Parts: sequence; structure tokens; C-alpha cells
Amino acid sequence: MANATPPTPPTPSGRTTPTVGFDLDMTLIDSRPGIRACYVALVERTGTYVDADLAVSRLGPPLVEEIANWFPAERVEEVADLYRAMYPEYAITPTLAMPGARDAIAAVRARGGRAIVVTAKYEHNAKLHLAHLGIEPDAVIGDLWAEQKALALREHGASVYVGDHTGDVRGARTAGAVSVAVATGPCDAAELREAGADTVLTDLKEFPRWFSDYCSDN
Repeated sequence: MANATPPTPPTPSGRTTPTVGFDLDMTLIDSRPGIRACYVALVERTGTYVDADLAVSRLGPPLVEEIANWFPAERVEEVADLYRAMYPEYAITPTLAMPGARDAIAAVRARGGRAIVVTAKYEHNAKLHLAHLGIEPDAVIGDLWAEQKALALREHGASVYVGDHTGDVRGARTAGAVSVAVATGPCDAAELREAGADTVLTDLKEFPRWFSDYCSDN
């Protein structure tokens, strides 16, 4: 991560412009088809069985946690590196933007704000996804999961963090940011509320209206 972030500028009314963080997988992008394809290719390459459908049903935590379910401990880092290297070939093209993703980024920009992506995904691959889909956040910070996401959120002065996993809720709360959860990933609305999300949306299509209300109240 960069060591310094410019201070958030005030709006003409004197309010500071908001910085909003977004998770990536199953928040801004539906990476399940691409990740599944990469796991299938990994099985062919290594000869070790991985239930690709099961793996993509629980996206969110770091890659090494999933790899550890299928490979012995002494091979986890090696296989994770192999997977990351294979990822651009298999996972980028099949991945789609989540409904409302582009409009959510646009809603932040319309208020003069900054939109950043904070994800557990390997940062290089996260940037490939966003470039392929034409989604252009102000910053992309990878390799951070759950409470660790607070490091980037604080550094960039994010007042809101949007994600689909209970780990994202924990990251937002650790950073002192408003936790906006979208029930588009492996965690349902009840789980997200129980984890402490301040707001639970069905999907990102609901975000612009919520964000307008949030900015009006703050």
C-alpha cells in the first residue's frame, strides 16, 4: 500500500467528500465462473482433486485457506502460487460485473467521493478483473482479509465499506467505518446482520439510493 494518501477535500458546503471501500468477489464482480475454471485447470495440472463447485460457494477468505482443504500443509503455498499464476488465463474472461456495480461506483463519484477496492484477492489479479470489466476505482488494495482490511480503509480515510461476507463486516467495524453488506455472496442477510452490519442491501442496485440518504444525513 502507499504510505500516504492525500487528505479528503471538502465539498463547497464544507463537508468532506466520502471515500467508500468495496470488496471485490461477489460484491463488485461475480468471479465464480472464472474461479471454477481455474480450479478445474488446477486439478488437471496437479492431479489432486478439488471440488470446484464447493470452493466457489464459499468465496471470501484468502486463497490459502481454500487450498489447505485439498492439499497437504507443506504444499499450500506452492499450489497457491501456481493457482495465482494460472488465474489470468482461466479466470478473467468468464467473470462478470455484479448487477449495479458500475452504478455504485458512479454514485460515489457523483457526490465527489473516492471509490476504492479492498480485497483478499491477489492484487495483480484483482486489477486485471477491474480493467477487463472497465470498472475504474481510485485505488485497489489486495491481499487483505477481514480485520486486516481496516489497514487500507483507515489509510484511505474510508467512512463506508461495502462487502458480502461477515469478514467484510469485521473489517469495516475494525476500521470504524459504516458496514454496508450486500447479500450476494456466501453469507445471507441474517448472517450479515448478526455479524454487525449497519445496513444490509439485497444487492448493489440498492446502493445509490442508500448512499444518497447517507450523504444527506452526514
